[in-house]
Amino acid sequence: MKYTTLPNTDIKVSKLCLGTMTWGNQNTQDEAFSQMDLATEKGINFFDCAELYPVPATAETYGETERIIGNWFKKTGNRDKVVLATKIAGSGDYTAHIRTNGFSPEALHNAVNKSLKRLKTDYIDLYQLHWPERQTNTFGVRDYKHIEDDKWQDNFKEVLQALDQIIKEGKIRHIGISNEKAWGTMRYLEESKTNSLPRMITIQNAYSLLNRVFEGDMAEISMRENIGLLTYSPMAFGVLSGKYIQGTASENSRLKLFPRFSRYSSGQSTKAAKAYLKLAKENKMSLAQMSLAFVTQQPFVTCNIIGATNLKQLNENIGSIHVSLNQDVIDSINRIHDILPNPAP
Repeated sequence: MKYTTLPNTDIKVSKLCLGTMTWGNQNTQDEAFSQMDLATEKGINFFDCAELYPVPATAETYGETERIIGNWFKKTGNRDKVVLATKIAGSGDYTAHIRTNGFSPEALHNAVNKSLKRLKTDYIDLYQLHWPERQTNTFGVRDYKHIEDDKWQDNFKEVLQALDQIIKEGKIRHIGISNEKAWGTMRYLEESKTNSLPRMITIQNAYSLLNRVFEGDMAEISMRENIGLLTYSPMAFGVLSGKYIQGTASENSRLKLFPRFSRYSSGQSTKAAKAYLKLAKENKMSLAQMSLAFVTQQPFVTCNIIGATNLKQLNENIGSIHVSLNQDVIDSINRIHDILPNPAP
């Protein structure tokens, strides 16, 4: 395994982070335990979760992934061996079964306390805001369109003040954002600097061969402001495993179970995935390992969040840490990207 540190901290984390959002839906608790056992055996010490997991989010499964992780901590005693990240759910109809008061101080305190109880721990290493409260282009929406009647009011300072209080209570160590845009990221950094408030140290956004949008304004912010990217969906919902375009996907695969998750399934995305598959085969690599290695070695990436629904997939994904793409492969990837840029924003 390779390691780095979370930006602006001395916390050592594996370059691969274990994603958990299938646990409690696509995966049972026993399967999740086996994944955590394998990941830690292979040197992964960073787990990422969220209060709304597993996905799709429902009232019946709310918090189940955190409960599974907490049960594993209780069984193994491994809490002190894991850097643990989780998130408060953002606002919207999708999460109305969780709460409807956004990132208010009451919501933040309530969410943290409930997560701590489910996770059977006294502290969370990295606490993240799952997506912005304001209306902006997230989750596959390509371009920003201003909404005049957006009821959200600027509360960046108030959010940081509430998180500062929770940090002082010893319940969380550091904070991060997720699915955030350039403007929101800089507003958080501005408020932290101006008002001596805790600083966002990471941003968790989608990034993959099919979605390199982060390489625009966000990559410059990441590098110049030292706010590290935690990449989610580096395998593009499994599309970059090649299993869907080769017809080898199991009945338990995400897109067969949940076809509405179509962010990476457009005609252009499929065309690009086929081109990347051909390139991987030409270079005697699996598409999965080429896709993950490309993400991991980007200079603005702190950690690459990998996930799987079985141990064979997980083992292959972890093995990508030993793959280093040479300049010829990178150049070939970029030629495909020039022809089919960001087919899945």
